[in-house]
Amino acid sequence: MKKTYLLALFFSGFVLALSSVNPASASGFPLRVDNCGEELEFTEPPQRAVIHDINMVEMAFSLDLQDYLVGVTGISGWYKTNAQFEARRGDIPELAAKYPTLENLVAVEADFFFAGWYYGMRPGGEVTPLTLKSHNIKTLILSESCIHIDAYRAQRPPRPTIERLLFDDVARLGLVFGVPERAEAQIEAWRARLRSVEQLLEGVDKLTVFLFDSGDDKPFTAGRYAITTALIDRAGGVNIMEDMETSWGRTSWETVALRDPEFLILLNYGGGKNYLESLDFLKQHPAMQLTGAVQHERFLPLRYEELTPGPANIEAIEKLARAMHPERF
Repeated sequence: MKKTYLLALFFSGFVLALSSVNPASASGFPLRVDNCGEELEFTEPPQRAVIHDINMVEMAFSLDLQDYLVGVTGISGWYKTNAQFEARRGDIPELAAKYPTLENLVAVEADFFFAGWYYGMRPGGEVTPLTLKSHNIKTLILSESCIHIDAYRAQRPPRPTIERLLFDDVARLGLVFGVPERAEAQIEAWRARLRSVEQLLEGVDKLTVFLFDSGDDKPFTAGRYAITTALIDRAGGVNIMEDMETSWGRTSWETVALRDPEFLILLNYGGGKNYLESLDFLKQHPAMQLTGAVQHERFLPLRYEELTPGPANIEAIEKLARAMHPERF
């Protein structure tokens, strides 16, 4: 038990709650992991897992968990994947192009679902941890999405960090599937890459940054609790909307323009050139066209999986740091 507990402490930003572990069990089961402030218990690794969304699927792939997966959901309905992703996915079927139904999960006899609020689940919807529990399906909730739970939000969680919203979730997956050493190795490799970026950016003047996802009348963007805020911070910037008390939400164009961002992140869905449409929109907008970022065309397109919790976050930080502070690279 002590070995597993210390591993969790080593590569997590907070203590993953572990208890009732049989000292004779080399695999570390049973165990409990933190799940949005509550404990989720496992007596053995899942055998028939379903994972939602490309970013969470990539977390599983980073730990080579494909043999445990009986399906994925929420990918082809929104995103264009690449050859590397499809090669790692192999013959794992997609059960639903967008949000799964309860029937989708029950039909494959799933025993585990990794998803989040508004990442495959909606409060009061058909698929929630409560509805799945009655079918003996355990739900691991994406940490970034915990802010949508009233009890969790009432505690006013700390600012997001890569450690809390990426490393901890990968660590939890490693514990749940009985491969904590894989998670430890993967996280340490990511830490090494981030240390290189930090050294190059030491003492840099941070740029003000606005992320534009979508929206004409009101822009949809990343707030205080989105992992994007942490990415911007690690890349030498400040999210101008980090006072927005949510993860993802809408603000006003007037607010954004008054804060005059120096740099833009344009969300590039599907891997195409649609971010250029967003840039053209900003150039035509009566308020945004006067901002420094638009006038000087200082922007970077990033894919959905780079801006939501997942392995692609590390490359996103590297890209963003180079784009914002090219003189340091």
